[in-house]
Amino acid sequence: MNTETVTDSRLARRLHGLLDRTRRTYAAGHDRPLGGYLVAMAGFAAYTAAWTTAVRRLGRPLPERPEPWDVVLTSVATFRLSRLLSKASVTSPLRAPFTRYVGPQGPAELHEEARPEPGKHTAGELATCPFCMSVWVATTLTAGRLLWPRPTRTAMGTLTALAGADALQLAYSALVTAAEKTSDEQT
Repeated sequence: MNTETVTDSRLARRLHGLLDRTRRTYAAGHDRPLGGYLVAMAGFAAYTAAWTTAVRRLGRPLPERPEPWDVVLTSVATFRLSRLLSKASVTSPLRAPFTRYVGPQGPAELHEEARPEPGKHTAGELATCPFCMSVWVATTLTAGRLLWPRPTRTAMGTLTALAGADALQLAYSALVTAAEKTSDEQT
C-alpha cells in the first residue's frame, strides 16, 4: 500500500467521522436526513446552473429589475402550481413512490407523509411541501419567462386564473354554509 492511499484513507475516515458527528449533534436524537438535504441542495444548484447556462447561451437579456405585475403573476402562479404538485389528489401518483397517504386535507387536497426509507425521505418531504416545491416552481417559471416569455406568461396566467377560481369556490362554499346556518337558526 503506498503512502498516498493511506493518507487518502485517513482523510476520508476523518471527514466521514466529522460528518457523522455533525449529523448526530445536529439531529439531537431525531432522524434528520442531512445527506438527503445536501443532495437536494446540490440538485437545485445544478438545476439552476443549467437554466442559467441556457439563458446565457441563447443570449436572452435579463431585465434590469422585475416588473411588479410579473412578480405578482409569478407569485400567484407559483402558489397554485406548488399546491397542485404537492397536495392535489390528481397528482398523487407523482408523489406515491416517495410518500404514504394519511388522509384528506382540505378541498381536493391530501395529507401525505414522506416515506422514512433512505433516498425517499427527502424526496417525499420536497414532494409534499408546497413551500419547498415553490422554490423549484418559481425558479422554473422565472427561467421559462426568460427563455419562452409568451408561452410561460400564458401558462402563468392560466395558473393565476385557477387560483382565483379556487378562491371564489371557497368563498361561495363559505357563503352557502353561512346562509344555511342562518336559515337553520331562523326555523
